[in-house]
Amino acid sequence: MPGPAPSLLRQEIGATLRLAGPLAAANLLQMMVYAIDVIFVARLGPEALAASSLSVALFGLIAWSLSGLTGAVAPLIAAELGHRTHALREIRRSVRMALWLAIASGLVGMAVCLLGEPLMLLTGQSPAVAARAGAFLHVLMFALIPMIASNVLRTFVSALGRPIFATAITALAILVNAVGNWVFVFGHLGAPALGLQGSALSSGLTSLATLAAYVLAIRADPRLSRYHVFGRIWRPDWARAAAILRIGLPIAATIVAEAGLFSGASFLMGRIGEAQLAGHTVAFQAAAFAFQVPFGVGQAATIRVGYHYGAGDRAGIARAGQVAFATGIGFMALSATAMALAAPLIIAVYVDTANPANARMIAFALQFMMVAAAFQLFDGMQVVAAGILRGLQDTRVPMAIALFAYWVPGAAASIGLGLFTPLAGLGVWLGLLVSLVVAAALLLWRWHRRAALGLLPA
Repeated sequence: MPGPAPSLLRQEIGATLRLAGPLAAANLLQMMVYAIDVIFVARLGPEALAASSLSVALFGLIAWSLSGLTGAVAPLIAAELGHRTHALREIRRSVRMALWLAIASGLVGMAVCLLGEPLMLLTGQSPAVAARAGAFLHVLMFALIPMIASNVLRTFVSALGRPIFATAITALAILVNAVGNWVFVFGHLGAPALGLQGSALSSGLTSLATLAAYVLAIRADPRLSRYHVFGRIWRPDWARAAAILRIGLPIAATIVAEAGLFSGASFLMGRIGEAQLAGHTVAFQAAAFAFQVPFGVGQAATIRVGYHYGAGDRAGIARAGQVAFATGIGFMALSATAMALAAPLIIAVYVDTANPANARMIAFALQFMMVAAAFQLFDGMQVVAAGILRGLQDTRVPMAIALFAYWVPGAAASIGLGLFTPLAGLGVWLGLLVSLVVAAALLLWRWHRRAALGLLPA
């Protein structure tokens, strides 16, 4: 029987999909930006690919965690919109202080990148691979601040109803990165052939182009330009910065817990063998590619739940959560099936499967892809649950859940099965599966207990 509830549910589905679709597309396109680097670097040989994967694992951990820190502006903007439709000053100040934090935290991240080679050696990597990885990071680190600042502006345009800008700008980044790799890795158009460092240089130029595109889009769009987010950029709002840090630091710690384990898996693979590390890199790229859709749904859920949270609408919060879970988990069921049935075709996108030199790498990648297919559902559950809870500005306990899930059962299983059993690399991936199952179960429990735990607005 038709009534207000189905109508509201349909409205929520439409609002979520209008946000999640462009955000997921932008995330997928971003993975294509990274995949281009892998495709070009793989042509330089296994050692270059190993050095690149280790460098990107460390750099990605830094960039993702700092983007989580500054991305805490999303639930604040959404709540401000839910509370007041025309919260121009509040939103402008939130974006301004998020940009301040992007610069400050980016400088800290660059300092960590300077320690790349010693960190690689501490984890037991070969001196040759560690040296190449360190040199790669010394160039790649200049991409960090524009990347984090771009993420802040992406959050702003998405929350204000322009997520399609994120899709279009990321598509532009693919073109810039492809041309940059072609020019600087192999030396075309008169440029020197810089090899691995050429790929890092291309990433830096791509991040600058992305940031410039966001600035131009915001200035050109009437709906966005009226917020004047770049006006009086020098004026601090310490209370607003403190609010972002209060929500964002636990998000950053959560990302470090999760991405730290998954990045650490690359270092474990480096200890096991070069072929297993290369196979892990290819399989992980495919799994990470599929992950971008529920990640986009989680980002949309943060905004939708945050909007209802600011409006004090408990029923709206519940609807937004239901729609997000159904969308994210439904897609991951499809991606798991595709990954299990079409693994050889997926691997062929990244490496030359006809080259006998790649045979061991491909064999390992096929093994790891089967485990990746198994954990797709749990990965989708945990990222959507985390996004919903962030919309409630609940980040501290989810941080504790992540620290426990990834670094107690997850790390123990990965290290134990990977280094001390014949499973080797396959054991590392089984440990990753354990961590995702535990994280998903605990985050879902917290969401279902949201009222009893006092997470809802009065």
